[in-house]
Amino acid sequence: QVQFVESGGGLVQPGESLTLSCAVSGSSLYISAMGWYRQTPEKQRDLVAGMLLSGETIKYADSVKGRFTISRGNAKNTVILQMNNLKFEDTAKYYCAAGSRFSWSQSEWTYWGQGTQVTVSS
Repeated sequence: QVQFVESGGGLVQPGESLTLSCAVSGSSLYISAMGWYRQTPEKQRDLVAGMLLSGETIKYADSVKGRFTISRGNAKNTVILQMNNLKFEDTAKYYCAAGSRFSWSQSEWTYWGQGTQVTVSS
């Protein structure tokens, strides 16, 4: 059974920062890529940032380049998403994803967390 621990969401004002953390654990688990998606009621779930845990591949959506940074955490199968200069349009539920390879397509990711809400409001 795969378990996700996602943390770090919350309510912030525009221009502020948040750090999301995701840790995945489970037996017979093979993960080589992790990422963060986000979704609002009006939009489909889109990739925000993703990476191979080896560090060879790191990808960002154009809308977050220069503001968000994804990195591998110290613990196994952990990623951190540092979000700076948050904007109103970053408001969404953020989902951690994990799988055996990186893909822009959500259907290629094997495991999904429950999500954490990020709200940017003045």
